[in-house]
Amino acid sequence: MDIYEIMEMLPHRYPFLLVDRILEADKEHVKALKNVTFNEPFFQGHFPGKPVMPGVLIVESMAQSAVALIVNFIESPKDYLFYFMKIDKVKFRKPVVPGDTLIHKINLVKKRGTIVVVKGKSYVDDKLVCEGELTAVAIKREDK
Repeated sequence: MDIYEIMEMLPHRYPFLLVDRILEADKEHVKALKNVTFNEPFFQGHFPGKPVMPGVLIVESMAQSAVALIVNFIESPKDYLFYFMKIDKVKFRKPVVPGDTLIHKINLVKKRGTIVVVKGKSYVDDKLVCEGELTAVAIKREDK
């Protein structure tokens, strides 16, 4: 999936669209890419002189990537929005800095109706930088 297909799937837009490409996706797993560039707006204040990607945005990027898995379980996914329900067992292993390429590997843990639990791991240069368990729900859009 390229950026245009991702924008059809997700309602997020700059500066909050945090996935650049879906490399693989099916009902069991997703592999996604986020290029971390120096001109990201959050680097201006986090931290001046020593930019580090905020951990919450790494987790958000994982969650946005997971939508590529969740849409496989929903008929007419464009009629839905996807929301976090729970974030568990998140660990940050190494800072993510400008110039890094995040690779998210998302695996299905369980699915119940429109609720999905996934395990996400994020890597930079094959080194684990973040991991956690994310629970999300698909809610029918009221504006459709």
